[in-house]
Amino acid sequence: MTQIYAWLERGAPWLGQLSPLFALTCAALLLVVLGGALAARRGPVGGRIGDVVRFAGNLLMLAVFGLAVMRFVRMDPSFDAALHDIGGPVQTVAGGETRIPLSADGHYWIKAKLNGVPLRLMVDTGATVTALSGDVADAAGVEPDRLRPDAMVETANGTVSAAPARIDELRFGSVVARDLDAIVLPAEGGPNVLGMNFLSRLKGWRVEDGVLILTPHRPV
Repeated sequence: MTQIYAWLERGAPWLGQLSPLFALTCAALLLVVLGGALAARRGPVGGRIGDVVRFAGNLLMLAVFGLAVMRFVRMDPSFDAALHDIGGPVQTVAGGETRIPLSADGHYWIKAKLNGVPLRLMVDTGATVTALSGDVADAAGVEPDRLRPDAMVETANGTVSAAPARIDELRFGSVVARDLDAIVLPAEGGPNVLGMNFLSRLKGWRVEDGVLILTPHRPV
């Protein structure tokens, strides 16, 4: 899809000034109209060409619609949580302990609510502090603390500046944490990480037979 947009932009430089989705929508409509006009012309050749062009326009329109849906889903963390629930390991509570099975990707993923907003968090014992992506923080009302300096964080894309923040409430299974320090990364759609500053609040945590077991001081 990126290559299609680049090709269209080279043919019409003014497309670069528009939103890619809007530009692709205009291109799809243009193909549909052009195909209809060609199909209306007399002769089998013109009709076939028109049908092909119109089909290409409809196909491009469907692709644009799919991209728009994907963008909407990425902006809403509740959709992200729902999608990852499908076919994933089941998080359970037993005896006041929350048990999280190992996922197929080799990580432990927690289904939680951040200030009431559903999301998934990856448990990372190598992370000092809990980290949130910018879109998730915005959706949950987690605002950066402007009185504290930003922190420099190493990510897969290099070193980025992360804003310190505080989580009002993080809840999942038998566990609830309030007034939890966190950092907000500028990127959107990235993994949200549950760090050691959260795990250190627990009464204990351990791994047994591939299952992460979290034991709070006061189960909820």
